[in-house]
Amino acid sequence: MKPDTKADISIIILTGLSGAGKTVALNAFEDSGFFCTDNLPVTLIEHFIKSGKGNSGISKVAIGVDIRERKLLTDFSEKLSTLRKKYAIKILFLESIDEVLIRRFKETRRPHPLGSSDLTKAITREIRLLSDLRKEADKIIDTSAMTPHQLRRYITETLLKKGPREMIVNLLSFGYKFGIPVDADLLIDVRFLPNPYFIQSLKALPGTSAKVKKFVLSHKDTKGFFDRFWPLLDYMIPFYKKEGRSYLTIGIGCTGGRHRSPAIIQELDTILKKQKLKTTVTHRDLGQST
Repeated sequence: MKPDTKADISIIILTGLSGAGKTVALNAFEDSGFFCTDNLPVTLIEHFIKSGKGNSGISKVAIGVDIRERKLLTDFSEKLSTLRKKYAIKILFLESIDEVLIRRFKETRRPHPLGSSDLTKAITREIRLLSDLRKEADKIIDTSAMTPHQLRRYITETLLKKGPREMIVNLLSFGYKFGIPVDADLLIDVRFLPNPYFIQSLKALPGTSAKVKKFVLSHKDTKGFFDRFWPLLDYMIPFYKKEGRSYLTIGIGCTGGRHRSPAIIQELDTILKKQKLKTTVTHRDLGQST
């Protein structure tokens, strides 16, 4: 077996005060390609690292360690010293000021891991218990002024130097008669547009066909719709990106999901691609019987 070397795998140990954003940060590492686990006992860290190395050549691991494992944190320094001789390890310690931590716990209504009814006392005790772990940190991150989205962006763009994550716009056509899609972020009803269903030569054709698309898109009401809808999307999409969204699902619905909504989705896809946006297209009800 090839001996462990520091070049083989890099490890992030993510720790800090409860409520400071460790879960958000760990999710950011996972979304960036790290093999992650949370609340891992210190004594099992090396076993987890070796498991990661044996799993399809994983080279990046992020491990959450916090006060929930306080009984096992007593020998953390010794274990860390041993691990650092074998692996490239960085410790990130997240913290916030007391007032912010108290507010976050009250907003989420979750109990503090130390179980105290007095949040101030629990936070003070946790700071003391994690003081040695904080001293071992390679970087201390104060999240007091950060939203979850800002912390995620800080991890991916500043620490990992990955740049903004590309957001995918999922375009979905559907028919209202078959139900509203539950996963859509934006729902647009285009049943006000002229319906090819009532044109005998177009009734049997799908909305993706050239003839149906020409009928729908050439109508003045459709042009008026795009004149208003596209500027709104163009304004909104950058804000969805800024919030760190991985994807945005836009549902366009007509009565049966066969003619108008597929035609609109196809045109919207063309517009978004011209704006260099990554898209997917799904015509949910195109094959449904009307």
